[in-house]
Amino acid sequence: MKLFDIVSALKLAYVQLQEAHIPYNPDKIIAADQLVVAQLEALCKIKRACKERQFKNKAKFLSSASSRLQKEIQFSEMLLEELKSQVKSKNSEILCLRHELQDLELGNVGMVEKIRQISLEKKNASVLGITTLEDIFKAASNSIHDFAKPLISLMKASGWDLDLAAKSIEDAVVYSKRSHKKYVFEAYIAWRMFYGFTSRCYNVEGVMRFDDPIDALTEYPNSDFAKFCAEKYLLVVHPMLEASFFGNLDHRTFVLSGKHPRTPFYQIFAKMAKWIWVLQGISASMDPKAKAFTVHRGSKFSDAYMESVEEHMERAAVDEEQATLKVELMVMPGFKIGGTLLKSRVYLSELKS
Repeated sequence: MKLFDIVSALKLAYVQLQEAHIPYNPDKIIAADQLVVAQLEALCKIKRACKERQFKNKAKFLSSASSRLQKEIQFSEMLLEELKSQVKSKNSEILCLRHELQDLELGNVGMVEKIRQISLEKKNASVLGITTLEDIFKAASNSIHDFAKPLISLMKASGWDLDLAAKSIEDAVVYSKRSHKKYVFEAYIAWRMFYGFTSRCYNVEGVMRFDDPIDALTEYPNSDFAKFCAEKYLLVVHPMLEASFFGNLDHRTFVLSGKHPRTPFYQIFAKMAKWIWVLQGISASMDPKAKAFTVHRGSKFSDAYMESVEEHMERAAVDEEQATLKVELMVMPGFKIGGTLLKSRVYLSELKS
């Protein structure tokens, strides 16, 4: 209502201002002008009051909106923290499940390996049912001797200096007979064949089914036994030896191409490789911790874990309480397989007092 009164008074003052000009009356003009100014000031005051009221209402509204927004933010933050906690809990569950899965997978791998081990043990047991572990060891030792014999003959026929060759393998060995130098070649072959001896269990029944190991190599050219033969042939027979024996490297070329030549020389080698392979496989199936042991040159002879390749030397050692003999060469390593000890085969000489 006050606003309308001021507007009406302003209109009236304006009319009075106009009337003061006709006729022209300075005093009335001044009085009317002052009245107009006063009403305008009153109107401005109302305008300012209105703006202040609007500002206060707006501030109050913004404050209320801000408060609501703050509450919503707090609620959202609480919800976010709860979700984070749930995610952390789920991640922990996932981690636990992953560990359980890994344990199960490891358990499955172990179970599969155990089943495979049992299966191989059963298969290898059928081999042991026919022949004993000692027989296999003896066959492996004899096969090395059988391969060394034609190797030495071929070296002699090819013009190799056997004395120099023996000396290059092991120097200053005391031989009681010249013919005993064959043992240094057998020792070299055994060292090469048993190099990298592994106690990994594998099936030997497949190889034992064949009288001629070349037949096994032909039927299963990609088998572990075939790979073993190839690896050991390249390790035992130097290319210079092969070239001097046959005038070519055909054997080596065959082996490198994944094949196995059916020649008398390679057949003897394959027979030796077969018995070394069988000995390793049977050893591991009987005892996963089976290991080969060596005897160092110069060691005193002990019949507890050694046997002489020359029987008369061993008898002499027993008669003289083992005090006068020493090891010159380890011709065949020994093996400890479970509770079984397979003695190392050694070449002996008398100790000088």
